Amino acid sequence: MSSLHASLASLDPDLVDEPAFAASITVKEHEAELPMHQHRKGQLVVALQGGVMCRAHGGLWMVPPGSGVWIPGNVLHSNHVTANGRICLLFVAPSVPGLPTQCCTLSLTRLVIEIIKHMAAYPRSAHAPDSHKDRIAEVVLEELRRMKVASLHLPIPDDPTLTRIANALIQNPDDRSTVAEWAKRVAMSERTLARLVVRTTSMSFGRWRQQLHIIIALQRLTSGRSVQSVSDDLGYESVSAFITMFKNALGKPPARYVAEQELRDGS
Repeated sequence: MSSLHASLASLDPDLVDEPAFAASITVKEHEAELPMHQHRKGQLVVALQGGVMCRAHGGLWMVPPGSGVWIPGNVLHSNHVTANGRICLLFVAPSVPGLPTQCCTLSLTRLVIEIIKHMAAYPRSAHAPDSHKDRIAEVVLEELRRMKVASLHLPIPDDPTLTRIANALIQNPDDRSTVAEWAKRVAMSERTLARLVVRTTSMSFGRWRQQLHIIIALQRLTSGRSVQSVSDDLGYESVSAFITMFKNALGKPPARYVAEQELRDGS
C-alpha cells in the first residue's frame, strides 16, 4: 500500500464533526495515486512540494506548489501525487457557504497555505464549537472565498469521443497527430471533430492539446524533471519551441516559473 493510501485508509472526512479540518501527507520516492472516490465534504488539495494532478467529472486539474485544487462535496475524483511530494488536504463541511460550486484551481496566498499547514498539525480530538480550532478555520475559509481561480485546467467533456482522445493524449502526450488523423481514428469527419472540440471545450483542438501539455509539463517539472526531458516527453522538436509555448501560456519560461513557485511556497 502506498503512503498516500496508507495515510488516508483510516481517514473518513465525513465522520469528522468539524466545519473544516486538515491533514498532511508525504509521498516517498514513488509516485502515488488515490483512485476515484467521493465524500460529502468539499476538499482543497494543497501542493507543498512536488505536484498533484486531480481528475474529476469534467476535467483534469493541476496543482503546482503554491496552488490548490478545490473539489466540491459528492464529486468523484482521484489524486495523483508526484514522487517525494508533500500535500495538505483541507476538508470543508457542505454547510459552509461561499465556496466554489465547481472544481477549480485556486492561486493560494502564503497566509492560507501556512494556516492550513498549522491546522494539519492539530491532533485529532472531539469537536468543541467556538474553539480556537474553529476560529482558525473561519479565518482560512474567509480567505479561500477571496482566492483567484487559476487556469490550470483541462476540460474533458462527457462526450465519449473526446474522453477517448483525452485519455489517449494523457497516456501518450507526445502524440502529434493532426485533427484529420484523430478524426480518422474515431470515424468522424475532420470538420465535425473540430467543431465538437470547440463546442464542448471552448478551445480549438490545438489549444486543448496545448493545455494538456502545460498541465503535464508542470507536473513533471515540479517533480524535478529537467526542461529538456519534459520537452522530449511532450514531443517538441526543440527545447526552445517548448519554452516558447510555455512562456506564451503562463508568461514565464518553465525553469523560472517553477523556481518562483517554489520560492513563493518557501520550499
